[in-house]
Amino acid sequence: MTFSGLDLHLGNLARVSPARSRSLSPENPTGGKGMGAMHEDPNHGPSRGLGRGWKVRPCIDLPAGSVTTIADIDGPGAIQHIWMTPTNNWRFLILRVYWDGQEQPSIEVPLGDFFCCGFASHGNNPNHTGANFRQLNSQAVCVNPGSAFNCYWQMPFRKHCRMTVENIQQAFPAEPQRNKANIYYQIDYTLTEVPEDAAYLHAQFRRSNPLPYQQVHTLLDGITGRGHYVGTYIAWTVHNNGWWGEGEIKFHLDGDGEFPTICGTGTEDYFCGSYNFDVGHQHGGYREFSTQYAGLHQVLKPDGLYNSQQRFGMYRWHILDPVRFERDLKVTIQALGWRSDGRYLPLQDDIASTSFWYQVLPTAPTFPKLPDRDGLEVI
Repeated sequence: MTFSGLDLHLGNLARVSPARSRSLSPENPTGGKGMGAMHEDPNHGPSRGLGRGWKVRPCIDLPAGSVTTIADIDGPGAIQHIWMTPTNNWRFLILRVYWDGQEQPSIEVPLGDFFCCGFASHGNNPNHTGANFRQLNSQAVCVNPGSAFNCYWQMPFRKHCRMTVENIQQAFPAEPQRNKANIYYQIDYTLTEVPEDAAYLHAQFRRSNPLPYQQVHTLLDGITGRGHYVGTYIAWTVHNNGWWGEGEIKFHLDGDGEFPTICGTGTEDYFCGSYNFDVGHQHGGYREFSTQYAGLHQVLKPDGLYNSQQRFGMYRWHILDPVRFERDLKVTIQALGWRSDGRYLPLQDDIASTSFWYQVLPTAPTFPKLPDRDGLEVI
């Protein structure tokens, strides 16, 4: 049987395949064979005098208010790796991916949150990134110094893939450079036959800020079709003193009503930690960790001045334990702390979640509308 070149691991890496390797970048924006490093710019200072073929166009501008297409690929094939490093506020750059000609995006997430960086942003000060940077080392997503985003989710498509980045910053006619962003990127993909049972990657962002009292944060709802849930990232800002993670995650599968089929035991438990992620004050309290499938990779503490809130970045990949559904899926998480008398305290925190799942098309046209610029902003 001919090997498609997909689903790679060490056990099949030696197998040859008729799959064709391609890559998109500012130096080859179409991914065409033999069409890289062709850009000419006599006004490009660093490469002046060197001629074609040298480093001339490593990045592109994303003007304020613009939507830029960075991938336009005819299938069948699959994206295998994405590397990016964007400037400006990562919450104000919206990543969208459209599969097989759909008008509805299957992925619609602020760029930073898609790569598990819901707090940090490049801004205009390069030191701004370093203040919030935390390395993330997992099988699906890696974040490396100083602001290198890497994604290894396999993304098969049959007819077409279109990927865009929107810069929702406000444009100022008198200052055209204000709020412009730059993005360096490389999208590695293969052109090959896609198995009949391969589904399409989806990702959705939701934010509760603040979470209404005695309500749960909904990560997903209205998802229809057949598929499997594969990952959660949450950027969680705490608005109360004390421990904040007693809440349970719940997966309502295939017609579940009030009560779910899958129910967790606590927030830190779901993210594969225990006992408040706390190793004791003598050892530093909260302990960051980053593993192949789960992590608390960001613990941002008050600085005694302007950074007044505790913030936590957590991820959980269901790569070896996907949550499968046949007809529909709803996912929620509670936010619970403790009252002084030993009862649970429903919290009103800022919870921004990104959910990842694979499903068959069509994508349900029930994605909630993304918050506007002001609703997305995080300081």
